[in-house]
Amino acid sequence: MTDKKSLRPATQLVHGGTTRSQFSETSEAIFLTQGFVYPSAEAAEARFNGDDPGYVYSRYANPTVAMFEERMALLEGAEAAKATASGMAAVTAALLADIEAGDHVVASRALFGSCLYIVSQLLPRFGVTCTLVDGSNLDEWRAAVTPKTKTLFLESPANPTMELVDIAAVADMGRSVGARLVVDNVFATPIFQKPLKLGAHTVVYSATKHIDGQGRCLGGVVLSNAEWVEEKLLPFVKHTGPALSPFNAWVLLKSLETLELRVRRQAETAAKLAEIIGAHAAVARVLYPGHPDHPQAELARRQMSGGGTMIAIDMKGGKDAAFRLSNALQIVSLSNNLGDAKSLITHPATTTHQNVAEDVRRELGITEGMLRFSVGLEDPEDLAEDVAQALDAAL
Repeated sequence: MTDKKSLRPATQLVHGGTTRSQFSETSEAIFLTQGFVYPSAEAAEARFNGDDPGYVYSRYANPTVAMFEERMALLEGAEAAKATASGMAAVTAALLADIEAGDHVVASRALFGSCLYIVSQLLPRFGVTCTLVDGSNLDEWRAAVTPKTKTLFLESPANPTMELVDIAAVADMGRSVGARLVVDNVFATPIFQKPLKLGAHTVVYSATKHIDGQGRCLGGVVLSNAEWVEEKLLPFVKHTGPALSPFNAWVLLKSLETLELRVRRQAETAAKLAEIIGAHAAVARVLYPGHPDHPQAELARRQMSGGGTMIAIDMKGGKDAAFRLSNALQIVSLSNNLGDAKSLITHPATTTHQNVAEDVRRELGITEGMLRFSVGLEDPEDLAEDVAQALDAAL
């Protein structure tokens, strides 16, 4: 019998983790239930004390959710996974499950606004000290990591600046003091980057983004080694309750079947659009990991197998030019979401990163002229024409 772990990604995305009920359904079943019944009081006792590995309550585990978790673990090359109700629930669980008062966290300062809140404001309330570093500067990581450091946290590519972090190098620093590296891999997707293979201990996703990829539901997932998931993550999730809905898990399972097809097509289009955008007179710079002009192009080639679906555009005319471009687009929609089949654009300084202090935004490279462009599945030529006319309107 074929070892599931040896199957290639496209096959895992269709078949991985599938279990069937007594009805032998083709499509995965939705077990839309809160609880489960037992044939006897003895069976219930065995279920609760762990002698019987069955289900007891959907806040703890659910058959449909379990299928999604196993498929994600196979795709990521992880020993175990735990799904959550949203991407931020995944980030919060991955961090809080492993730290306590007195611990130290080091994180790249180039983080999504809500992630930055968790690290810089929430964790310190519980006696956890945090140090933010320039993620691209390995010397800053080395200077920040101490024997008290428990967790390292980064996004690569970062939202919205497309800044990359050398995952393998940071993971090595963490191992030297016994600290775990948590990587938010949303922009790269599990198709283009495998943080666990690069040495990371834990990977988190907002499944809301490319994994659903069609703007329908929220979800998140944390992936790591089985021992950590069982001993640290599961108790935290079980008792704090960020459970993924079985219906959302089913939607995400069906989305995984086309994940590779979608993101590869989106990345191909993004690479073409980055060339067009970067050559326009209204643009100060374009940042795309697959573009040879990216400041960390060599690192992108080393740890990513593709440039991804996201582009950062820095307009010469600042906020006014960014708004003119956004308002002139006819196919591309204005939205703070990303990773969708529909192309989306947003102005981070006034939306996703509005609550980040202006001086911090400036330090991160989030200028008033920056736009975050999530490339969708529309015809590449139609998108190119739409972007070109909008760029002209921004002059």
